[in-house]
Amino acid sequence: MNFDQIDRSISAFMRRWGTLALRTSLGVIFIWFGILKPLGLSPAEPLVIATVRWLPLFNGEMWVIIVGWWEVAIGITFLFRKTIRIAIPLLALQMVGTFMPLILLPEVTFQATHGPYGPTMEGQYIIKNLLIISAALVVGGTVRRSEEVA
Repeated sequence: MNFDQIDRSISAFMRRWGTLALRTSLGVIFIWFGILKPLGLSPAEPLVIATVRWLPLFNGEMWVIIVGWWEVAIGITFLFRKTIRIAIPLLALQMVGTFMPLILLPEVTFQATHGPYGPTMEGQYIIKNLLIISAALVVGGTVRRSEEVA
């Protein structure tokens, strides 16, 4: 077997399993991190509470529970191909809230001596969501694939 054949084989494997791996990863991450919130086990709880203080209707602790179950719903809908169209808008709304601390709580999300280019651990946690958005774009781009092939 020469290099080109090996390369084609590896590429075919990645093409076959890559999107499923992305969908499953998104599902597992959102279910896992989401369920920690209503169970009171999430290290992100103080950040969520500090971010949502201004929101009406509920106190911060209740918003943590709502956000947690919302994330569980995102995760479940990513696990099934037929519900990707539900997952994407749920994720889009959740991401708006996720990025809010960068604006509302810069003293928490950025190092005081390194301005906007030196995120704290919390800032890094938020900024890495750009990768989640990109993964969701890839997964969302597959919803019509089977329809177009047929």
